[in-house]
Amino acid sequence: METLDAIILGIIQGLTEFLPVSSSGHLELGKAILGDQMVPEESMLFTVVLHFATALSTVVVFRKDVAEILGGLFNTEWNEEKKFSLKIIISMIPAVLVGTYFESQLEALFSGNVLLVGFMLIVTALLLYLADKAKATLKDVSYNNAFVIGVSQAIAMLPGISRSGATISTSVLLGNDKTKAARFSFLMVVPLIMGKICKDILSGELTYESAQVKVLGIGFLAAFISGIAACTWMISLVRRSKLVYFSFYCFIVGLLAIVLGYYYN
Repeated sequence: METLDAIILGIIQGLTEFLPVSSSGHLELGKAILGDQMVPEESMLFTVVLHFATALSTVVVFRKDVAEILGGLFNTEWNEEKKFSLKIIISMIPAVLVGTYFESQLEALFSGNVLLVGFMLIVTALLLYLADKAKATLKDVSYNNAFVIGVSQAIAMLPGISRSGATISTSVLLGNDKTKAARFSFLMVVPLIMGKICKDILSGELTYESAQVKVLGIGFLAAFISGIAACTWMISLVRRSKLVYFSFYCFIVGLLAIVLGYYYN
């Protein structure tokens, strides 16, 4: 992989991890357009590095929240932070189950399946459109809501379904405050990404050559910096009910991906 390709893919991951347009879908499209020549093991390592970068950018943006949640988790008192931590844990259950029992099936879908990405982007567009039209409330995410949002996160493991778009939209459609929905969406994924990275490292499947270090480092920095910008921007957009623009974007890109998928097939 060339340095420029690493920068482009890193920026794509950083922006689309938080903007509701599907990071996995755009990464697959980006690799296809750039003529990705990486073998599956190299592609997997690069993707893991980019996801680690965006997870860290989430921690940076929500550093105060993360510190409060960790403090509440180990506090003996039944406070708001401990309750929030429990909701995060509940939201993780569906994705953990799907990732554990269907990992190989999911990985098989991330092989330049542009046609699937296109159809899933249109599904994302519909969710965003419906969420944008939802009424504003001040409601907090409940325990039941946390599980339903977790189901959306599990479904969003399909390439083309935006994780942030699906989880924020589901939360808003359940009647939750839009800003709180975005905060919950971004924080709930951090433990999952960190856990997945630890699992991949311990499995021994992630191997690299010294020549890859530069490319991996550049991709990491590009994803980390763009991730911080996108995360901050997305919170403001959700608060101001601007999701409809991303709905139109996903719909257009989805149609283009379907055309591109039929062309390559």
